[in-house]
Amino acid sequence: MRFRHPDGSTVHLAYCTNVHPAETLDGVRAQLRDHCEPVRRRLGRDRLGIGLWLARQASRVLINDPAELRGLRAELDGRGLEVVTLNGFPYEGFGADEVKYRVYRPDWTEPDRLAHTTDLARLLAALLPDDVTEGTVSTLPLAWRTPYDRDPAAARTARSALLTLAQRLDALAELTGKSVRIGLEPEPGCTVETTADAIAPLTGIGHDRIGVCVDTCHLATSFEDPGTALDALTAAGLRVVKAQLSAALHAEHPHLPEVRAALADFAEPRFLHQTRTRTAAGLQGTDDLGEAVHGRALPDGAPWRAHFHVPLHAPPAPPLTSTLPVLRAALARLVGGPAPLTRHLEVETYTWQALPAALRPRTRSQLCDGIAAELTLARDLLVDLGLKELP
Repeated sequence: MRFRHPDGSTVHLAYCTNVHPAETLDGVRAQLRDHCEPVRRRLGRDRLGIGLWLARQASRVLINDPAELRGLRAELDGRGLEVVTLNGFPYEGFGADEVKYRVYRPDWTEPDRLAHTTDLARLLAALLPDDVTEGTVSTLPLAWRTPYDRDPAAARTARSALLTLAQRLDALAELTGKSVRIGLEPEPGCTVETTADAIAPLTGIGHDRIGVCVDTCHLATSFEDPGTALDALTAAGLRVVKAQLSAALHAEHPHLPEVRAALADFAEPRFLHQTRTRTAAGLQGTDDLGEAVHGRALPDGAPWRAHFHVPLHAPPAPPLTSTLPVLRAALARLVGGPAPLTRHLEVETYTWQALPAALRPRTRSQLCDGIAAELTLARDLLVDLGLKELP
């Protein structure tokens, strides 16, 4: 979906396909047929943006076979779909029964991460619509904090990899005329947990093609104020490459038994749900929601927030809620000013099938309905900020 900002520029809104597990190219094509095109039709749109997730296996096939890449581009066009952004955070296995810490490997100290991200940039340059010259790829925020933070060489290795990537992106732009930018996506538990944590390592890179992907669920989980966070990035000269529109799980009174019971329903075995609270001593947290709910690992005298992407349009029932107000505030700062801070927005609720059983979509049709409802909410927020939806 495209929108005209009051300054005349085009802002793109997509939804991320990592909600649909697919490791192979055949699986990607099935996503387009079974999910993406039906969502487009539900919205009554001739064109729908998708934030494509290409696992390592699928990306290698496309890199090595130009005919397959041309075929994918033709299929996107034929189904009324367009791609201006890729989710390059998960490498493989995102549809596994247990993902947890695996999603952070390989990290930016490992050659496979650089190779994969380079491939994604090359693929995106080929998949961009003819009238679009800028693409974006989100990636993990360097690494999970351990063992990275204990290794003195890790930061140097990651910095070297990002500098190499920036040089490759320059060469790609010169060759194709398409500018692809990479955004590190701060996430709780990682060495770059907050937007503030991104400033030092990225300032050291000193390159316009490497910036930040702001995920509003992660922002909220770490209790970051959107205005303060975005102002700091701007002051540091760092580009917001893209923003992922998502909402975290919020518990206002975690000391209450009924709140603990409600939270326990969201403690599931597939993904990590890092949980945070603010105390007088600063931010405290656990790696997973179960550690907080079932033990004494986290103080419960102040609200908790958990890294669980809950549907934007359907916050959990009381006594829980979502951090949709943080998303609204962040979006107002991102695109509500005289010029947008980013032109690529992506709804990224990948946890539909990890929701408590009563809240999960039971059919493909129900999932498509839910995704369409999220996009409708995001569209309405953009229109309320003065953007005009384009055909």
